[in-house]
Amino acid sequence: MRIKAKKLGAVAMSCAVMMSALTGCGGEKVEDTQSTDTSTTSASSETDSTASGDSEDKASGDIKEFDMFIAMPGDEINDDNEIQQIIAEKTGCKVKETWLTGQTDAEAVGTIIAAGEYPDFINGGEAMMTLYDNGVLIPWDDYLDNYPNLKAFYTDEEWDKFRMDDGHIYWMNVFGNTLGESKTTTHNDEAFWVQAKVLAWDNYPKIETLDQYFDLLERYAEANPTTEDGQTVIPYTMLCEDWRYFCIENAPEFLDGYPNDGSVIVDKENMKVVDYNTTPTAEKYFRKLNEEYNKGIIDTEFATQTYDEYIAKLSTGAVLGMCDQNWDFNYTITDVFKQSGLDEQGCNYIPLGLTIEPGMEQRWHTYDDTLNMSSGVAITTDCDDIEAAFQFLDDLCTQEIRDLRFWGVEGVDYNVDEDGLFYRTEEQRANWSDPTYKASHICDYSYMPQYHGTSEDGKNANKPEEQTSEFFDTLAQPVIDCFEAYGVDTYPEMIGSVVESNGPWFPMYSYSNNMTSATPGGVAWVKMGEVKHEWLPKVVMSGDFDSTWADYMSAYSDTKPEDFLAEMQEELERRAGQ
Repeated sequence: MRIKAKKLGAVAMSCAVMMSALTGCGGEKVEDTQSTDTSTTSASSETDSTASGDSEDKASGDIKEFDMFIAMPGDEINDDNEIQQIIAEKTGCKVKETWLTGQTDAEAVGTIIAAGEYPDFINGGEAMMTLYDNGVLIPWDDYLDNYPNLKAFYTDEEWDKFRMDDGHIYWMNVFGNTLGESKTTTHNDEAFWVQAKVLAWDNYPKIETLDQYFDLLERYAEANPTTEDGQTVIPYTMLCEDWRYFCIENAPEFLDGYPNDGSVIVDKENMKVVDYNTTPTAEKYFRKLNEEYNKGIIDTEFATQTYDEYIAKLSTGAVLGMCDQNWDFNYTITDVFKQSGLDEQGCNYIPLGLTIEPGMEQRWHTYDDTLNMSSGVAITTDCDDIEAAFQFLDDLCTQEIRDLRFWGVEGVDYNVDEDGLFYRTEEQRANWSDPTYKASHICDYSYMPQYHGTSEDGKNANKPEEQTSEFFDTLAQPVIDCFEAYGVDTYPEMIGSVVESNGPWFPMYSYSNNMTSATPGGVAWVKMGEVKHEWLPKVVMSGDFDSTWADYMSAYSDTKPEDFLAEMQEELERRAGQ
């Protein structure tokens, strides 16, 4: 695939009207956590606001068309998408995005490599190392200094963490960076989730432990076996497909009170890695799932359902609870609920930070920015205009383009009050959640660089969902009632994790995700995943838990997890500067 260039003629009349509402040019992030630490990105606000060039000059020139593959499910937008056209006129570039459909990350990337033709931009998800190993990515080192907005996205120290073993940088993670003051209102991380109406039914009880959580689901399902429209209630479901099997396998680290290092627990007191797959809590957790499955509380289709089937099931409002990352389901489900009215029935999901025993501290919510170096957006060797590709990334970091991507067009998608604060009307919010409007009008380039936190004006949030007034105005009444009952104002307050910064090693999964079979630890890591994929559903569905758990532990031991843990310990010590 190669860059195409074509002349953009007159934009559609509605698009031209919207462009007239925008003033000025140039100006000077989404799917993981927010931060109160402003030190890493404050330089962005100091970059030259005209770095993206003159809008009128770009509008009169050729528009470069790039293409991008993203190894995540997503919805393609229309070719004549209005905001995409506006961004193209202002930056001189547009990107045709294609998404993962019916394949795993590895399968999709393998197909691309086998064909020998690459998109200009690519995010390979869990298969980034395959792209790197095949030499199809452009190193960034000779380019970054020329693009100040892009370079300011990270500090020099943070950029260095993306360097591969050959010393070069090949991609950046586009999520989780906070600019200015934190505006955190959402919990974008993992949690045990429960519908707001379930909490309301039990008069908003205090739910701290796994046992209390399942007790609530059992009692509600017994009293309410069907939904308002007659569907059979599914008290709890799980996702086991491909890399998303974290929805079943990694809860033990959280239930023991640790943050999401993803592949190991880090015992900070002793600076040792711990295997969460074999802890007493892991056995208790899977024993509980086994008990609930045999009671009929857990979805009988959990072991074989695909991601699309899982999302479709959640979208019906029949599923009371599950364990998942917010970004994995909620951006889709929320809009579906709004369109169908299920939000006003109390079907929106509320996060709970559970522990294995009452009274324990828990760290389900991460307050720091999470620097995940294992994947991100890259530019391939098939890109014929590398400078233009980098310039587009740079332009996307400017405030004007960020506002277009996430707020839309002033006067059309949002308004500005007398104090300069952005807000939306009910009609504008309804439009923003409508699939047809999204396809024809909204272009957020969701896997390109983006910021949380405060805009350069010092007033508004970079994301509407982090604008305090807008956040509350978008909440369905059952969620508002829930917040009031628990005395909280935001989802992070609802989950109630310990407020602390994580160590320089966090998250450890940014290392394990890029392990390869070139080392004994990497071989063990692959085998561990294969064994867990095979055995964990068996453990949950077994009629004899003790026997099946013993067989699973035997098979797991045969993978030599000690090789993996040894390499993770070495990496922990390196990151901690020991």
